[in-house]
Amino acid sequence: MMTQWYTRAAAKGVAVSGHFWQPYGLGRMTTNCTSSNRDELDAIFKQKRILRTQLRKTLKAIDPSLRSEQDNAIQDIILGAPWFKSSLRFCAYISCSALREVDTFKLLSHILQPQPNGGKKLYVPRVEDKNSHMRMLNISRIDDLVANSMDILEPAPVDADGNAREDVLQANDPVDILLLPGLAFDRSGRRLGRGGGYYDTFLKNYKELAEARNWKQPLLVALSYSQQILDDGVIPVTSTDIPVDALVSPEGVIPISSAAFNRYH
Repeated sequence: MMTQWYTRAAAKGVAVSGHFWQPYGLGRMTTNCTSSNRDELDAIFKQKRILRTQLRKTLKAIDPSLRSEQDNAIQDIILGAPWFKSSLRFCAYISCSALREVDTFKLLSHILQPQPNGGKKLYVPRVEDKNSHMRMLNISRIDDLVANSMDILEPAPVDADGNAREDVLQANDPVDILLLPGLAFDRSGRRLGRGGGYYDTFLKNYKELAEARNWKQPLLVALSYSQQILDDGVIPVTSTDIPVDALVSPEGVIPISSAAFNRYH
């Protein structure tokens, strides 16, 4: 499948990675928690809850064979992309079939393939607690993953030799690409998560780390079924919601931020 390019987001003048924009029709949230701001936030959170309910029903209704076709198309597009091939260090989510997330196992297997020159490096998420605390730990093979109490695969904190796995926030080198899940997206970079705040918290911490070390910010690339892409402005956001740089669906790659356009062209 040929990668298609979309420029609608550029025409709208969306923000570059790491910078927040004002939601359509909503003032930017401030740290002064006035009654008006609280009302706005409550309205946004209510909209998000409604959207999440709708998207879960939409995902559940997708025929399994169609989902599998889209999984393969999305992963093949990424595997064939020059920006993926040239990247060395990745953070990527481990797809969960029960959550109906876009499959990533073909991508993970490719990243973990041994290479003569040392190959690529992969960090995957481990949820530490219910307070939006998630770490990204290094694994060297799929067998490093174990099922947690919710039957979701994640890395054990130590490897087979009893050594602590490297945390990406303690690594000496920057990550090139972060592959992100979500419930819904739009072509201006908005992402609707599942409500736990794990990725937004992690991305904020990693962004601050990269700035402190004068590293180039990683590209935030979200994976999406066609049915998850909504019209611009439908997904409400606050100042803590982090936009993605690019979106990959079965139809192709949608570069959004200036960083993505510079990388893709």
